[in-house]
This record gives sequence, C-alpha cells and structure tokens, in this order.
Amino acid sequence: MIDRRCFSATALLAVGGLAADRAAALAGRRPKRTTGATPLPALLDDLEHRTFRWFWDTGNPANGLVPDSWPNPAFCSIAAVGFALTAYPIGVARGWISRSAARARTLATLRFFDRAPQGPAADGVTGHQGFFYHFLHMDSGLRYGDVELSSVDSTMLFLGMLFAAEYFDQDHPDEREIGRLARTIYARADWEWFRRGAAAISMGWHPGQGFIARSWDGYNEGMMVNLLALGSPTHPVAANIWDAWCAPYPQCWRGSGDTRRLAFAPMFGHQYSQMWIDFRGIRDAAMRAAGLDYFENSRRETWAQRSYAIRNPMGWDGYSRDVWGLTACVGPADVEHDFKGTQRSFRSYSARGPIDEPDGYDDGTIARPPQSARLPSRRKSWFPQRWRCMRAMARGCMATTAFTTPSTRVFAGATSRCSLASSTRRAVGFRAIISVSIKDRSLARSRMRRRISSGARCDARARSAWGCSAPASLADGSPHKPAGERAAWTLTRRYGRSLSLAAGLRGG
Repeated sequence: MIDRRCFSATALLAVGGLAADRAAALAGRRPKRTTGATPLPALLDDLEHRTFRWFWDTGNPANGLVPDSWPNPAFCSIAAVGFALTAYPIGVARGWISRSAARARTLATLRFFDRAPQGPAADGVTGHQGFFYHFLHMDSGLRYGDVELSSVDSTMLFLGMLFAAEYFDQDHPDEREIGRLARTIYARADWEWFRRGAAAISMGWHPGQGFIARSWDGYNEGMMVNLLALGSPTHPVAANIWDAWCAPYPQCWRGSGDTRRLAFAPMFGHQYSQMWIDFRGIRDAAMRAAGLDYFENSRRETWAQRSYAIRNPMGWDGYSRDVWGLTACVGPADVEHDFKGTQRSFRSYSARGPIDEPDGYDDGTIARPPQSARLPSRRKSWFPQRWRCMRAMARGCMATTAFTTPSTRVFAGATSRCSLASSTRRAVGFRAIISVSIKDRSLARSRMRRRISSGARCDARARSAWGCSAPASLADGSPHKPAGERAAWTLTRRYGRSLSLAAGLRGG
C-alpha cells in the first residue's frame, strides 16, 4: 500500500480540519458562540479563512475543478473537489461568501461531473463505470496523463457531493438540482465492478492494464470506500466485504491497555474517513472486542504519534512533545544524504509515520496539519502545543503554502537543512493547507436528525456487515439521547444501507 502513496498525491493530509462550525453550516446560519465559553485563538479563525480561500480562489468557477497544487495548477485532483464542496457551506456559515455564490459554484461542479464523458478509452474521458480519474485537466476535465481510475478519490468526491446535497436543501430550483445530481452521480458508481470478483475493492484501474492488485483492506483511509460501497442505492456490495476489510486487523494492533489501538502510521489514515463520518459510539465486532470505537482509536493514535516524537528513535533534530505529526506530505527530495555520520534516505512526496507501525517511514519530515486536524481528540492541550509547534516550524527551512504559512519542515540537523533547503520550497496543494481545526465535531448533526427520528432502522446488509442491530431507541423511531450523540453522519439516512447503519449502531 505504501507504494501507491509514494507515487500518488491523493491521500496526503488529514483533512479533518476544514469542517469548522459544521452544524451551523448545515443549518445554513452563522455559527453562534456559546456565552461564557473560552474563545478560540484568532490563529484558528485565520487558518480556517485561509484554508477556505484556497479552495475558493484556486478553483475553476466554470466547472468547479480544484487544482492538486499551487501556484502551478497543471491538473485537478478529484479529492480536492470533494473537500471544496465540503468547504463552501462552511464559508457560507462563517460569512465569507454568500449562499447564492456557494450554490452557483456547487451546481457548476455537479453539472460538470454529471455530464462528463465516461468510458473504457484511455483518452477523451473523465471516468469509467461511474468513477473518476484521480487527476483531470483543469480546463477540459479529461483524464490527465496515465493516472488511475481511483476508488478512494472518487469516494471523497462523492462524499463532498452528498455533503453539499444535505446543506443545499432549500426550496430553490438550483438547490433541488444539487440534491438530485449528487444522488444521481453517487448512484452510477458500480462498486461491484471495482471489486472485480475479489474479496475487497481494488485501489484503482488503468485502461489496457486492468485493476491495481492492491485492495482496500486492513486499517487505513479506505474505510470510507467500503462504507459507500455498502450503502450504494444501486450497486451495493455484499456485506462480507467488511470481513475482508477487517481480515488484516490482527497485524495492525499496537500497544496495550489504554494505548491499545489499530495502528496505521500516516496520520491521514485516521482522519480522512472521519472528515465526514462521526464514529463515536459506532462499533463493529473488532471494536466491541477491543472495548473502544474508531473515534477513540484515532484519539489513541494521536497520542501515539506524539509519544513517538518524544522518543524520537531516528534521532532527528527538533522532534519534541510539541513538534510532531507524521503523515503523507511533500518532503525534501528523493535522495540519500549524510546525517550525523550515517546515510539516510529522504523522499519527496511520501506517506510518513512511526517506523514501528504499518506503512511506517520517517525521514525527519514533520507536517503541520496532523496536529490541527486532531483538535477534537486533544482539545484541552492542543492550543499551546499548536502554537509552540508553529513557532518551531517557522525557524529554519520549510515549505510554504500559497499563504506563506509553514507547512512542512525537515528536522535533519543543521547540515542537511541547508543542503536540502532549496528542494523544500515548492508548490504546495490542497493537502498541505487543510490544517484548520474542527471546532465542532458535529459534521453530521444536521437535518438528518429529523429524518432519523422518523424511522432509523438499519438495513439488513449493514447490520450483517457490522454484526449488530439497531438499539431500541432508534428502531422504534424515537430520537437517540442525548442530542449530542444523535445521528453522527451527514449522509446517514438518505444515502442507503451502510450509511444508515451509523444511526442504528449508535452505542452498539
């Protein structure tokens, strides 16, 4: 799995953070500050606004495509489009753009993907079998180079579309069209085709070459792929796909007692699915046996990453209790370099994480976003650490975003910092700047509550996949109490089987 991430710029950063004030965004109003609550530092407001502006300012308003990197937007990343569609309602809620402007950009995006050509040809198409190619030309929207038809990047695009459909639900012709198009585009994806008769879904497909051998199984960012595949209203996969997903879990466990967790070295794997899905209280057989849920699992991994930086087994300069965060990001260069008398390998774009965890690799490159994106699991201690981390990363060489904010720093000692400095200042894309914190973990606490309370029964396929049934408080149609624990997913009821299981498994 690590090979794909070394050569693909898809799963770079834990986006967990852009969805600040999500509940207010979904309700179509400006977020209210709780009286007497400790105000968040202005730093966070600034990061939120800058992150939003990146999506809004770099996107193509004619077709909604968003570049993979900046300031050289050679091609669009469909994952970036999914994140952008999630950002626009937040921009409305925060008062940065009008609802009409966000609606127009969203509708242009969905109309483009609805009409984009599909087919098995290598050129002149945008996708195939309802999925889309990882990178597209910014103007024509056609396949860029020889990139793969990507199951995970298509998933992030679909989730952004479905999020937008939940927000734009007013009695307006354009908003009705947004909802219709989002559901139509998602329904076209033939997940069983991508499963190609195997136990799990392939990571991708190339015309003339076929499917990528590696599948979405084990514990990583691919959880959302399997959930959308289970929940498809038209091409759902069988429930046993969850067994295939969980099969490698025994090799992923690390720690003991309060630190026991499913490990995956790059932090984005613990954050991407939770950008749109609130896993608190949702437990499958593996989580029930471990006595935790996937949200708690990610919280533990956050602390494990910090502990790793404190231990610093590779001996890099600068790692500390305040300066940590290994994920997929752009690094210094693909070179061998002397560090304190030993030869070390460095990479440019790569997934990074603790060396004692699955897919672990550590070349001394700390990324800024992992700390920010884990605010929900570390709120009390996060602010002072985040500030100290940013100050530390501001010293020495660093990559910079379009907003000249520190993104990545190589902690390899003074000698290597100087020699690698020229290669660390480069274009940085959507993955490197999505570091805005989640102030309110209720990404999915929206009008879905009404829909769930009107009859939240899990589909049999979803119940079978997760091995449990809906609690009585939901099965009988009554709202789940307390309100803060209700209906964790934005997409829970409307979009099918696996997504409806979230409501039914609450507290399971």
